[in-house]
Amino acid sequence: MMILAAALLVMGACTKKEVVTEPVIETKPVDTVVETPSGDLEPLETRVKILIAEDGAASGAGFYIAKEKGYFEDYNIEVDFADFANSDDMLPALAAGEVDIAGGVSTASFFNAIAQGIDVRIIADKGHNMPGKSYFSFVIGNHMVDEIKEYADFRGKKIGVSSRNSIDGYIYEEMLKHAGLTEEDVEYVHMADFGSMLGAIDAGTIDAALSIEPLIAQGIANKFHVRFGDTTDFAPESQIAMVLASPKFMEQDDISLRFMAAYLKGVRDYNDAFFKDIGKDEIIDIMVMHTALKDHELWERVFVTGLDPNGKMFVEDIKKQYGTYKANGVILGDIDFDKAVDTSLTEEAVEVIGVYE
Repeated sequence: MMILAAALLVMGACTKKEVVTEPVIETKPVDTVVETPSGDLEPLETRVKILIAEDGAASGAGFYIAKEKGYFEDYNIEVDFADFANSDDMLPALAAGEVDIAGGVSTASFFNAIAQGIDVRIIADKGHNMPGKSYFSFVIGNHMVDEIKEYADFRGKKIGVSSRNSIDGYIYEEMLKHAGLTEEDVEYVHMADFGSMLGAIDAGTIDAALSIEPLIAQGIANKFHVRFGDTTDFAPESQIAMVLASPKFMEQDDISLRFMAAYLKGVRDYNDAFFKDIGKDEIIDIMVMHTALKDHELWERVFVTGLDPNGKMFVEDIKKQYGTYKANGVILGDIDFDKAVDTSLTEEAVEVIGVYE
């Protein structure tokens, strides 16, 4: 009986002491959004340095602006600029991967290098004329303003051009076709230095010249010449300069995509500044810092280089230029444009950052 009573006491004690458990409250998982500095792609895990062959040309605006505005830095990319005396040295260095990116101008020697095995990629726009505001156009001397009213009036005139079988010569030839003139109808005057054209046209040594900004604006200000027509009158889609890349650089997908996204952001700021008057003073300050044109006020008056905010090139015109040089007998070999022109990187970057409106 005593053992039974003790057992009952133990059982009673157990039933009075209940185990209390905390209720489990189910919560929905919270989506964690990681903000990236760029607002689109995450920075590279390891910092990389990209070498750009650029000599301070105004058409390099996208590079300069992206650097100074921190767009490259957002992706953990550092850029540095290398200056080459000529493309004969630059193109082999680019093909070998010693330089990642470069600016190229349409010349017979450029196309010859590719035709003869220098492996580079033409990937984005780096300079074209804006309709009605060409930065690369003809000027006439003040002594010709009453005589030259249309392109056909160039007949019998002395025209200064910096080179043949280059973008200069190409535009010159396109003008002759537009005017219904032949080579024999005008006097071609070779003047390699654009600056020397100013004095020559003022002195009447030449009647007209194919000039370039800021010399066009400076010549107008100093009453050396007047602007005549616009290059887009007869060559509306002339591709003057291109962004070039080494094949090695193109193979590094994560790096090259971020580089192009940053470059296009710089180009878009440039377009906002010069064509929409948004943030113009800041962009001009950057251009003054990086280019030979140090006059802030003159930047307000020049016709600036056209740079497509989506990186698009006039590919058919590139092929046309090549065909012109080849017809002139100065191209040795053929170019596989399906290989040489690669717009895939630019198109992918636009998908990331959106189409510029």
